[in-house]
Amino acid sequence: MDMEIAIPQDDPVRLASAQLEELDYMELYRAYSSTGRKSAAEPRIIFEVLVYGYMCGVYSTRKLEEACRKRVDFMWLLQGEPVPDYSTFARFRTGRTKKAVEDLFYQFVRRLEELGETEHDEVFIDGTKLESRANRYTFVWRKTTEKHLGLV
Repeated sequence: MDMEIAIPQDDPVRLASAQLEELDYMELYRAYSSTGRKSAAEPRIIFEVLVYGYMCGVYSTRKLEEACRKRVDFMWLLQGEPVPDYSTFARFRTGRTKKAVEDLFYQFVRRLEELGETEHDEVFIDGTKLESRANRYTFVWRKTTEKHLGLV
């Protein structure tokens, strides 16, 4: 299958890949050991697939693996490399490359900001509810306290 025919020139996967190619991957390659087992895919390509997956709303590592097997745009990003296992994506995000991946995300955001693709004028809070240690019975009404103390 000729991927060049399947993916149009102005497709988002090509644009994302072009921007991600310009990042500095030195720290990522330093995090990978030269000894030991060879990685399932090139670390740079794994990062590109991860970022493109986030752009498409694919956050689960199992769904990323499935997308790499079934979607043409993800296959194009892999550039003929074997499809990484879901555990490879999970270890990549959280393992020894965590700081390098974080640095690459910062580089990417700065790059997009330089191109005028992002704005940082407004901040939004998403309304996420967090569980607290206090429950609804940790406060006491004044009348209830006075009643139990016999002051009423």
